[in-house]
Amino acid sequence: MILLIITVIMLKNRSIISISDLSDEEINEIFSQADKMLENLETGRKMNIMSSKILATLFFEPSTRTRLSFESSMERLGGSVISMADSKTSSASKGETLADTIRIVESYSDIIVIRHPLEGAALLASRFSSKPVINAGDGSGEHPTQTLIDLYTIKKELGEINGKTITIVGDLKYGRTVHSLLSALSRYNVKVNLVSPENLSLPRHVYSEVKGKLDLNTTTDITKYLSDTDILYVTRIQKERFTDKNEYAKLIGSYRISLNDVEKLKSGAIILHPLPRVDEISPEVDNTKTAKYFKQAYYGVPIRMALISMIAGD
Repeated sequence: MILLIITVIMLKNRSIISISDLSDEEINEIFSQADKMLENLETGRKMNIMSSKILATLFFEPSTRTRLSFESSMERLGGSVISMADSKTSSASKGETLADTIRIVESYSDIIVIRHPLEGAALLASRFSSKPVINAGDGSGEHPTQTLIDLYTIKKELGEINGKTITIVGDLKYGRTVHSLLSALSRYNVKVNLVSPENLSLPRHVYSEVKGKLDLNTTTDITKYLSDTDILYVTRIQKERFTDKNEYAKLIGSYRISLNDVEKLKSGAIILHPLPRVDEISPEVDNTKTAKYFKQAYYGVPIRMALISMIAGD
């Protein structure tokens, strides 16, 4: 009974802005709850633990997987959803401040999920809200729930995170999923290889945070570490973060994972991608046993179901 009470109150009414907001114990408990949610999903069992609650999704940037998986998660928990999927149709287009938007939306809902193009916007939102706020991506800052999904996928598909070698490829400068993931990986005994064009390398502040906590290697050569890789984590070059579109044009297509690259991977390796994909993974890779990025997206629902229920459940 005591353990059950601790589980229920562990994240009660908490905002999650950064992966660092979660302790190791809390992350493990989210995974444990996600296992239960996954079982319910796969058996078709209905849940009504959020039947009296409303989730508000505020997306100031485009999204498919993140917004829909949060909304699907709340629906599957028996709750309701109100959504702002396009800021152009909201009062933000009239000049309303984020603070005022949050003050209004908190009066309509019990938990708020926000995505915003400006780094720090989710933290600002949490300071103006009396209701819990979940960061669904703030510019090139962080994306904590994606990191929970990434870690959960590794555990489900490979059984363990410790002892693995992760090679992260692509846009390390603007990739918020990479920033959150590296912060989380620094808690584990893993080796990390960073592969990117020189001008899309990891920001200094992120590198400083994880330096000394991780066995880190950096290179521009995609082939250098493939044979030692357990998890190949691929990201796209993020067009929307570039102020100079000519610079983007020079970098797009810097890396493209092909069947030839898959064959060079360590036996039993998996390929992950936070999606959306542009051209960085060849479609012919999709049918290989290494491709786990669509399964990774699927795991987003049980993870977010667990998180929502732990934060806003009764």
